[in-house]
Amino acid sequence: MSSARLIDGKVISAQIHAETKERTHALQEKRGVTPGITFVRVGEDPASQAYVRMKGAKAQELGIHSNTVVLPEATTQAELLALIDQLNGDPKVQGILVQAPLPRHLKEEEIFSAIDFRKDVDGFHPVNVGKLLLGQNPLFKPCTPAGVHELLVRSGVPIAGAEVVVLGRGNIVGKPMAAILLQKDRHADATVTVLHSRSRNIPEHCRRADILIAAMGQARFVKAEMVKPGAVVIDVGVNRVDDPTAKNGYRLVGDVDFEAVREVAGAITPNPGGVGPMTIAMLLSNTVRAAELAAG
Repeated sequence: MSSARLIDGKVISAQIHAETKERTHALQEKRGVTPGITFVRVGEDPASQAYVRMKGAKAQELGIHSNTVVLPEATTQAELLALIDQLNGDPKVQGILVQAPLPRHLKEEEIFSAIDFRKDVDGFHPVNVGKLLLGQNPLFKPCTPAGVHELLVRSGVPIAGAEVVVLGRGNIVGKPMAAILLQKDRHADATVTVLHSRSRNIPEHCRRADILIAAMGQARFVKAEMVKPGAVVIDVGVNRVDDPTAKNGYRLVGDVDFEAVREVAGAITPNPGGVGPMTIAMLLSNTVRAAELAAG
């Protein structure tokens, strides 16, 4: 059997960025509004620094005003909530993103809930999550699952009636991914099974899937024998594995055993270069949507 078709997140995210840039330009021309996003980073986690830097650079490239507020590791819950309150009231800020993970002494749920849901471009406010589950068109969907959905739609993958298996039940990917795909909606209407650490017969469930989405955080968990021939496989995982030949002594791999699975699957995302670029694309698209809504 020939190798699977690659679903290239770099190519598809570039399409979305081009659309976002056009919308940004239209807002500036017609309404005199420049979309603005503020990133809030607490502490000096290296991964968080890199993520915020990447997001900020891409925002500027698309004509979106980007600002980053860096707070010390010892910032209290009250101090962070006060900053969010200030940003909620700033008309020049249409999008707010508090970079996770936060230091352990801070309560993430309370922080995300404090962001005005109309500026919640990350899609984690209870109002937006609740509307997603109820099928009521949330203002913003969480960026990674929304990005996976765009990959499927723009790659021409049939979703209606498809058997979808989502590996992982996390609030960031697994749960919202299932909610997006099972809605009674265009490019949805799938039959969705969510698997997790307590699920039985995981390989058996996976082999039924027309679309298999791996988001459980276990390096190369999905093996070739777990995949139905011709299935679409989306790898959301980011895992660090030791590699003495690498400059840092490690490298990043996904939740899918890519080289083996690509010989069985019909289509597959590379990792890196698959889902990752889509998350930033959806974040910035959400930011322009927030600005469009605020402009009326």
